[in-house]
Amino acid sequence: MSEDRPGEDLPGLDLSALSGWFTEHIGRPDGALTAEHIAGGKSNLTYRLRAGDGEWILRRPPVGRLLATAHDMGREYTVMSALAGTGVPVPQMYGLCTDETVLGAPFYVMEAVEGTPYRRAAELSALGPQRTRTISERLIDTLAALHAVDPAEVGLSGFGRPEGFLGRQVSRWRAQFEAAHTRDLPDMEALHAALAAAVPADGPPGIVHGDFRLDNVLFDDADRPAAVIDWELSTLGDPLTDLALLGVYDRMGQASAGAVSDVAAAPGYLSGPGAVARYAASSDRDLSDFGFYIGLACFKLAGIVEGIHYRYVNGQTVGDGFATLGEAVHPLLSAGLDALNQN
Repeated sequence: MSEDRPGEDLPGLDLSALSGWFTEHIGRPDGALTAEHIAGGKSNLTYRLRAGDGEWILRRPPVGRLLATAHDMGREYTVMSALAGTGVPVPQMYGLCTDETVLGAPFYVMEAVEGTPYRRAAELSALGPQRTRTISERLIDTLAALHAVDPAEVGLSGFGRPEGFLGRQVSRWRAQFEAAHTRDLPDMEALHAALAAAVPADGPPGIVHGDFRLDNVLFDDADRPAAVIDWELSTLGDPLTDLALLGVYDRMGQASAGAVSDVAAAPGYLSGPGAVARYAASSDRDLSDFGFYIGLACFKLAGIVEGIHYRYVNGQTVGDGFATLGEAVHPLLSAGLDALNQN
């Protein structure tokens, strides 16, 4: 659902202040800007802007205190700009504002791409098993295409520090738990210790999306990926972390209809070993330590959910669906420990 308030301000969006910046940096809109909050995401805020026949998307961080390194608008803008013209579909970027006096935080404006972000199994089930299989296969193919991009060739050689990436990820998400502390989590401590003791050697670096799943890809009416979105966690590092995170999303979706996304429960959806095999057919990466990557993905996803839970507890969220989200942290941590024990 979305909340449409033509001509009225929304939380985190001062239309009067935005209009002046928009005219100067993008162009004078054909009439007054209106806005609606696009619900669905639980992290950065996304708004659809309209004026006359024009339509744009604006992204900004959530209101309130932010966790360190999260919600980096410049990072999203940079990577999507760099991927234009590659085999990875991304929206056209129109403008980045780092002047926090405009909206109280950095933001960017991009193309409004037409497409569907499938989040629920019921949406895919209505399409039938064959279309669902095609969509899920193309999702994996898009991920493989992203990981095949040479960062240096698209101007992203300085986008991250791939050396020691996995070890830093373990430390980073432990720090995120500390920054979002509202409760004790013994399984988090145990999973962190197990991960820190089992970090694999560095593999070939690539562009990492950081939160790759079906509802972060818009699909057109022909079931083709139209745009990969939500790049706030993107960097250079070990791309197998993307594949593992997608697998964890799918596992959670099959186990609970209340998960972030339950698309993997739809008949025909390619997940688990089948999805890994399809990816492996286009990649020469070593998957022998994949249990570690699954454990790290569980740790990371639990950290993301805990950060959202922190903002909910402190009254910093916008929209519905936050009250019980924090309950997902416990099974994620348990699944991460299981994956490492079976590796």
